[in-house]
Amino acid sequence: MKKVSFPDLPLTGGCECGKLRYRVTAKPVTYYACHCTVCQRQSGSAFGSSLMVPAEGVEIDGELEIFPCTGGSGRPQEKTFCPSCGCRITHRIIGGEFLVIKPGTLDDRSWLHPAGHIFTATKQPWIELSEDDGIICEDAPDMPALRERWSAMIAK
Repeated sequence: MKKVSFPDLPLTGGCECGKLRYRVTAKPVTYYACHCTVCQRQSGSAFGSSLMVPAEGVEIDGELEIFPCTGGSGRPQEKTFCPSCGCRITHRIIGGEFLVIKPGTLDDRSWLHPAGHIFTATKQPWIELSEDDGIICEDAPDMPALRERWSAMIAK
């Protein structure tokens, strides 16, 4: 299992234009890559990635645009964007205790390594995954297992 050199808190990040900035003051509970077709479309790439953080551990400075939607689970979600540049910053299940930061918006991404990959049944055919890549879920994630693996990965 790959060990991650977790940086000191707070983690900082922001949108492309810089009008929106955030600070993560709580340790993330997991980080994973999602290969569902919604994340592929959202990211304009082969997958999306998600850094799950306790919602109370995120401070956002700047105006946000909120887009309500229904997630893959069928539960209502909201996605947030910078209204100036359109950069997606977060998403969350409405009323949920966790907020998912789009980790490509972090200032320092050098330490990131996913605990696993989810919805791999719809991954792009050129992506090859093995057990070395963490927990592999063909469909919906085993969130407790992803959290446990992440916790072990960031342990000192």
